[in-house]
Amino acid sequence: MAQPPFRTAGPAGPDQMIAAGRTHLRAGRIGEAIRAFAQATRAVPDSVAAWTGVANALLRGGKRAEGQAGHARALQVAPRDPAFVRILQAMKSGRAQEAHAALVGRLKAEPDEVPSLRLMALLAMHGGKPEQGFALLARVIELAPATNELLDLAQQMLQAMPPQAAHAALDAQLTRHPGHTGYRGFKASQLEREGDYDGAIAMLRGIVADAPQGLSGWIGLGNLLEVTGRTPEAIEAYRHALTLRPDHGQAWWSLANIKAHRFPPEDVAAMRALLARADLPATDRMLTAFALGKALEDAGEAEEAFARYGEANALRRKRAPYDHARTLDLLKRSRRLFTPAFFAARAGQGDPADDPIFVVGMPRSGSTLVEQMLAAHPAIEGTMELPDLPRAVMRLERAGGRYPDALEALDGAALAAIGRAYLDESRGQRHTGKPRFIDKAPANFRHVGFIRAILPHARIIDVRRHPLACGVSVYRQHFATGFDFASDLADIGRYYAAYVETMAHWDAVLPGHVHRVFYEDLVAEPEHELRRLLDHLGLPFDPACLRFHESARAVRTPSASQVRQPLYRDGLESWRAFEERLDPLKDALGAVLAAYPGVPAR
Repeated sequence: MAQPPFRTAGPAGPDQMIAAGRTHLRAGRIGEAIRAFAQATRAVPDSVAAWTGVANALLRGGKRAEGQAGHARALQVAPRDPAFVRILQAMKSGRAQEAHAALVGRLKAEPDEVPSLRLMALLAMHGGKPEQGFALLARVIELAPATNELLDLAQQMLQAMPPQAAHAALDAQLTRHPGHTGYRGFKASQLEREGDYDGAIAMLRGIVADAPQGLSGWIGLGNLLEVTGRTPEAIEAYRHALTLRPDHGQAWWSLANIKAHRFPPEDVAAMRALLARADLPATDRMLTAFALGKALEDAGEAEEAFARYGEANALRRKRAPYDHARTLDLLKRSRRLFTPAFFAARAGQGDPADDPIFVVGMPRSGSTLVEQMLAAHPAIEGTMELPDLPRAVMRLERAGGRYPDALEALDGAALAAIGRAYLDESRGQRHTGKPRFIDKAPANFRHVGFIRAILPHARIIDVRRHPLACGVSVYRQHFATGFDFASDLADIGRYYAAYVETMAHWDAVLPGHVHRVFYEDLVAEPEHELRRLLDHLGLPFDPACLRFHESARAVRTPSASQVRQPLYRDGLESWRAFEERLDPLKDALGAVLAAYPGVPAR
């Protein structure tokens, strides 16, 4: 029999205080309820039940701010409450049913216990039910202050849903809370993901009009304006955010992320002064250091620029350490599974559609340039870095299989169903009626075998850039999510080498299936390389592809401003300013670096 979370110490023990508080609250005796619950919090300061009781009583008494603060306190003490420690241990150990049963029991006793609702939402999301998880988390956000952690979690759940379900979930909350800035921001993000940029911008303009002091609204608006090519307006939005909070690292980095933007000397001085402050929060310090590094590099001050990139990456590495062994494990298991025999046994299986064009490789390799060129073709639609293939991988794993090993047990009908599901989900990003579309997600190089199994007629393009040029570009770029290897030169080199080895495997087991584009060749001879690429896609050459910079399409990558300019060679050798500092990258690359100029396929 499970022990109660707290031992009763006589007639006035914490359990009795909480029970008395609940009795008073049910009877409408708000003052008595508050006093009983407050007494329990003093007796056991880490009691979730006690803080929840205080919060609910205060809310019933019309004290909204104090009630929300009580629920926030319950969230804060949950990791120290013995009952929640046991639930968290069960979740971490994979005993989801045990954790679920414990949470159900707590929520029967107190339906608005915020820490229990949050954990139940997490269980639902990890169990492949993001809609249910979002509904539970929405109640948390209603009861407690909407912290960044809660909003980030809600965003993850929305991104895990099919578009229609995400819209329905958001519309339900906006009907209940029409002015809620968080849900309006989520709605703008959802519209952006589906390509409705005008709708997203209009919603964000409404948010900043109603809440002009809200930093996230101005940053989000600036990001969308930059994505859609309205760079001067984007800069204005970021500048406005800095007037609200001059130490806002995200605003400084957002300006730096407009690659064509140059910081004036007064901005450089302001960023240096910020980084000299001992009290600057770690996130603002990291983002400001990235921005200052870019400003100094543009000014030709390579030594200090590299030092600032190092400072920023050290902070990023603390937030998101990289596990290269995990990467290697996935890639090694993929090479073991995906053999010529595997594909021969599944010939003719999968969905026969030839719509998708997957662009893969390393980040900062030139893949956005390739995407922009192809998207100018009358038969090809550019979309974004679609989440649909990673979702398919997650569904396989949730079904009880280890990816990619679980694919071995699937028959042709199952593989075709996965391919069709990918096409159905990606359809929400297609708006032009063009017969082909691009899914540009660099990390999908890991999934070439999976793609071939479920969509055998999809085309795959590997964009490759000189490893030192690519490595430096990755090192100086802040990525909002993913790419944990990017914060260390040696990790970047190891990841690049693993990528090259993996692509060599696909070349060996699927000869001719992957078309390789070398960034340097594309810049030197764009028409020649485009003709080769379009031949691989089975499409005629179109001169519009050479006028890619005239396109008005939205570009949702760090290269957004660069691909709106004609081709230029200036960036090819920019890494040489840091060459003396690149030994860890060179050593980790090993033979891959020496082989690059003489790759046979080139």
